[in-house]
Amino acid sequence: MIDDPESVVRELEASGKYRVLRRLDLPRQLAENLGTPTKCGIFLDIESTGLNPVLNEPIEFAMVPFEYTKDGRVVAVREPLHQFNEPTEAIPSEITAITGLTDAHVAGHKLDVSAIEMFAAQAAIIIAHNAAFDRPFAERISPVFAAKPWACTMCDVPWKEEGIDGRRLSDLLSRFSYFFDAHRAVDDCNAGIALTTMTLPVSGRTVLDRLLEVARQPTWRIFAEGAPFETKEVLKQRGYRWNTDAAVGPRAWRIDLDEARVETEIAFLKTDILGSRSIPSVSEITAFQRYSARNR
Repeated sequence: MIDDPESVVRELEASGKYRVLRRLDLPRQLAENLGTPTKCGIFLDIESTGLNPVLNEPIEFAMVPFEYTKDGRVVAVREPLHQFNEPTEAIPSEITAITGLTDAHVAGHKLDVSAIEMFAAQAAIIIAHNAAFDRPFAERISPVFAAKPWACTMCDVPWKEEGIDGRRLSDLLSRFSYFFDAHRAVDDCNAGIALTTMTLPVSGRTVLDRLLEVARQPTWRIFAEGAPFETKEVLKQRGYRWNTDAAVGPRAWRIDLDEARVETEIAFLKTDILGSRSIPSVSEITAFQRYSARNR
């Protein structure tokens, strides 16, 4: 038994030969609130029988609320909502291998949608790690999630600008010297909230501050409708992808850009792809639509 493990950690780290990861232990009170107004955010995580929100079902659902300030400081973490859900078919073995959840864990459980809706109503924003996965599942549980702005700790933080590689939640937290037990819903939520409290190495801002900055900004979707077939490789190299969902827009090449790049992109399409008389279709996307299956 080591009497003073922290002294050992300091010695190892000071040698320059070791990196030590600490088990994540998220406190309920993270900072003193000196009268600063706060809002309620919710970190949400869903474990499911597969990746398709139409064909697959949730088996574990969690929301952890937290108080945050306008400048991106998490002040406190509140009690979570956690529910299991028994799917109509057996949990696939590969899902059990990832999550540890078996049919016995979820037997007899159903999501309490009313409780979920009441809990979610308090949120000024909902955050998930890979919101493009969680939001479509959540919106099939209740329309309350379609009316909320969403943000994503995986995609809405400019990690590369901050000198950080990797996108998995466990990889990102390890860069800040923490580890946790992944792929259980409440644990993932706590890990996500902890990640938002970290100070980024380049900007010196909190992860939450940068996340909120991106979430508050609209992006713009441009459709290169009518682009000649022979231009497809040029468009792909530029970041366009083919849209097949009629509910989202025309069957055409599309790209999502921030506002500063829209004018240049339209000029490129008119000059090099569509012709000067063409008017590309442009639509605004905000945090209220981003990551929804309605807007893929």
